[in-house]
Amino acid sequence: MREVVVVEAVRSPLGKRNGGLSSMHAIDLLGQVQAELFKRSGVNPAEVGQVVGGCVGQVGMQSMNVARNAWLTAGLPLEVAATTVDAQCGSSQQATNLAYALVAGGVVDAAVGCGVEVMSAVPMGSTIPREPNVGKPINKNYWEHYEFTSQFEGADRIAKQWGISREDTDAFGKLSQDRAAQAWEEDRFGTQILSIDAPDLGEDGKPAGTTHTVSRDEGLRDTTLEALAGLRLNQEHGVHTAGTSSQISDGAAAVLLMTRDKANELGLKPLATIVDSCLVGSDPVLMLTGPIGATQKLLADNNMTMGDIDVVEINEAFASVVLAWEKELSPNMDTVNPNGGAIALGHPLGGTGAVLLTKAVHELQRTNKEHAIVTMCCGGGLGTGTLLRAEG
Repeated sequence: MREVVVVEAVRSPLGKRNGGLSSMHAIDLLGQVQAELFKRSGVNPAEVGQVVGGCVGQVGMQSMNVARNAWLTAGLPLEVAATTVDAQCGSSQQATNLAYALVAGGVVDAAVGCGVEVMSAVPMGSTIPREPNVGKPINKNYWEHYEFTSQFEGADRIAKQWGISREDTDAFGKLSQDRAAQAWEEDRFGTQILSIDAPDLGEDGKPAGTTHTVSRDEGLRDTTLEALAGLRLNQEHGVHTAGTSSQISDGAAAVLLMTRDKANELGLKPLATIVDSCLVGSDPVLMLTGPIGATQKLLADNNMTMGDIDVVEINEAFASVVLAWEKELSPNMDTVNPNGGAIALGHPLGGTGAVLLTKAVHELQRTNKEHAIVTMCCGGGLGTGTLLRAEG
């Protein structure tokens, strides 16, 4: 296979529900991020062979191939094809992994992996229509094999199985907030963020002709363990609360990939090399244990241990997801989500994978470290994984 490098990675700030990005149309938000790849890298977008985008809520503004519509809305070359994929929460990481495979396999010399979700406008569950004639995503034949659980139920079952307490999850939730606050205080995200000019809406809900600028992640909260301990549980017999669960968010990110030969031809200095990627299946009842198997596979396939990994970006869908992963992998937790995760920053579903990849690439550069793993749990029992090596 051909060697594949990351030459640019950009993300929007992550807007809180009904916050600064909630007035954005998904194709405008993703299109701005896609276009920024080429402004920052100086690459002609016509060099791109294919775009692969991730999105979970493919309905309304996010339907009809949102990755393609965003590309065209940004005025990028119409000859460049795009596809939108759904791997639930891991959609844009899987999209980027597929873009990597296209380049590594010789189908194209350059590709974009990206993703978007405007959850303020397209809430979770929007893709399950109320019209009964079209059917539901799960039927009795599925139930013959697996119990159908929610992610909330899966997260709390994980906590029970791995012996994770309410105190453990609260401590992790505070750690995420503290690390995100420090990251912003020290401007650690400066090289990856694209400020977004979002439309102001009038009383009629339509654009008023003015804009406001969103430059920071909006999910950060100044909190204490005492405050977290006072929050209501998501489930009566569980351990998670809103303070230890990922936040509903709006956001987008994009990653520009190409062969090393193409990067050399264009005179570009890569940020990182993609060493390997994977998508693994996991128990669909627990649902959220996929990062354990994905990380184990990446390490085994590349003759590495957790001691070789300098940065981990694992999605904080719920605190127990990361804490159970920690119990199985025994990482140095100082290297895990060093700048906070989805509990503090937000989780725009199909956009998060590309956000995490962007964070990892730039954190390797910022800290002059070598290897990073990005991994996510996904609805239905999947785990995404990407192994990165920094370029000097």
